Amino acid sequence: MAEPAPETTRPTSRETTEDMLQRWSRMAHDSSIVEADQYSQYDVKRGLRHVSGKGVIAGLTQIGDVVGSSAEGDTYVPIPGELIYRGISIDDLVHGFLDEGRLGFEETAYLVLFGELPNAEELRRFESQLAERRNLPRHFIHDAVLRMPSRDIMNAMSRGILALYTRDIDPDDISMPALLRQSLDVIAATPLMAVYAFQAYVDQYLNDSLVIHRPNPELGTAENILHMLRRNTRYTALEARVLDLALVLHAEHGGGNNSSFTAHVVSSTGTDTYATIAASLGSLKGPRHGGANIKMVRMFDDLRTTVDDWDDDEEIEEYLLRILDRKAFDRSGLIYGMGHPVYSVSDPRTIILRDYARQLAEAKGLAEEYDLLTKVEQIAPRAIEKRRTVYKGVSANVDFYSGYVYRMLDIPEELYTPLFACARTVGWCAHRIEEIANRGKIIRPAYKSVAGRREYRSLEER
Repeated sequence: MAEPAPETTRPTSRETTEDMLQRWSRMAHDSSIVEADQYSQYDVKRGLRHVSGKGVIAGLTQIGDVVGSSAEGDTYVPIPGELIYRGISIDDLVHGFLDEGRLGFEETAYLVLFGELPNAEELRRFESQLAERRNLPRHFIHDAVLRMPSRDIMNAMSRGILALYTRDIDPDDISMPALLRQSLDVIAATPLMAVYAFQAYVDQYLNDSLVIHRPNPELGTAENILHMLRRNTRYTALEARVLDLALVLHAEHGGGNNSSFTAHVVSSTGTDTYATIAASLGSLKGPRHGGANIKMVRMFDDLRTTVDDWDDDEEIEEYLLRILDRKAFDRSGLIYGMGHPVYSVSDPRTIILRDYARQLAEAKGLAEEYDLLTKVEQIAPRAIEKRRTVYKGVSANVDFYSGYVYRMLDIPEELYTPLFACARTVGWCAHRIEEIANRGKIIRPAYKSVAGRREYRSLEER
């Protein structure tokens, strides 16, 4: 058992409020520490991950699959990564709608929610439903979003989603028709919440003009984001295609990612849809989940200005080695955008997005920057192998290119994670429906107490 907590220095009569808070902070910290070797002693899988990196199986899902290895006897061998939506490879899905000259986010949302690809009429009606639900009342936008600007767009989005509860005639209904209705509402509303919250931020904190464009019912999700975000509402077909593709690639990633698991955990309590999506937004907001693409862009900016010769592979590698040695960029020791818990040989999302990042870079006269980015992608794994023990290989993940794509689309950094959320709301809603449809038990994993037992002391004795 753990030793009893050490006696803490008592306050003096001269202790200020700040001193008191600092003392309480130390007490809270010290009384929360669990010795690292105790996790091994009790065979606790920290982060619900095995030592090998594989996740602890906590449930079963029909929605998505993330594959990075193949079983060969008793061992798992790394293979090129696969992302699968409802049994369909992400490569097949993307090439399907691109080859037909269509944007694909709405088709993807239909597939993830309902388990089947829509025919032309089903897709038209689904798109019409989302367009209708984007038409939020002006007073709601004003009161729920614009009236309380936030420095953090994700927090503002959470508040806006929670406010949708007030517009629902029966918000606590968890019947399947209600879940579907609510899911369509939040999928339609989330992009509006993101863009309008950003515009309110610009007005309040950047002292710039407040510009609000209403969504165009003739446009899809990606096009409407660009339409509402840009002051002149203009965008090219390539820009819309690339943003739409990014949304498709982020719409779902299995039930084991933190925010989708959050949707399962919260839904298992029987709470409402809006509280569930707000909880998942809070999960994704965390920089260890949704913020890596911002770090990647900032790291690349630092590399561009630090490396003199962009054609010198050795100079690029030297910069990356200094990052790993905590001597460059943010001193974290991390090359952002490299590595993934599941994918090792390759991230299928990266492969798809890379080509469209190239097209966008060429269209915007940024081909040299793009070439530098691909050099970093090639050199970084070699640098990591020189400084770290690599068990299963390292490759670029989707964040390596998504942030760069957003930058080329002139999307502000404050919206990088919110755009991720706009896409992943589809997966969250599907996982919520799956949790409730299967009538699972409330999710409450066990924690073992390792605190020592102590006697209660009266107030006079303390």
